[in-house]
Amino acid sequence: MPDLVHVIDDDDGVRDALAFLLDVNGIAAAFYASANEFLDALPVDAGCVLTDVRMPGMTGLELVRELRLRDVVLPVVVMTGHGDVPLAVEAMKAGVRDFIEKPFDDEHLVSCLREALQAARSTEAPDEAHQRARERLAELSARERDVLAGVIEGKMNKQIAFDLDISPRTVEIYRANLMAKTGARNVAELMRIALAAGL
Repeated sequence: MPDLVHVIDDDDGVRDALAFLLDVNGIAAAFYASANEFLDALPVDAGCVLTDVRMPGMTGLELVRELRLRDVVLPVVVMTGHGDVPLAVEAMKAGVRDFIEKPFDDEHLVSCLREALQAARSTEAPDEAHQRARERLAELSARERDVLAGVIEGKMNKQIAFDLDISPRTVEIYRANLMAKTGARNVAELMRIALAAGL
């Protein structure tokens, strides 16, 4: 049985579009119209979860928390049309692996799901992941760490700039340095590294 992507979205059109995209890319998937429908199907085969964040009834973030309570360890990718940094932070702190804003780039989504499926198969111990994340943050300067702390708290560039008494442009430069030094491709990945390192 291949690893499955468990897709949860209350929008029929979105589910149909994702069914086509995943099929074309050779990714097996199961589809659910609500978080409760997915929870009713547990236990499921190994794989990962792709869920919308805003749905009637249980939201995507509430689903993530419920899965943790049930000790279900599937990696979760959250998609939303209402994305902002504070919501990304909340999602990452709740245990989400990645965060994608709609409308998303098809290649980026497929790449995220392949990585999530790979993570589901990974045997890396939590201590190893923690050590690897710490190594990726080791080269950051003190000021870059200050900016990272602001990002983790969900603050916007202007707010970080005000807190640190520097210009928003300088914050942008530090954020670019953070991404380059850690190898993070987006805020969700930067958050994952920081949280894995225990920040």
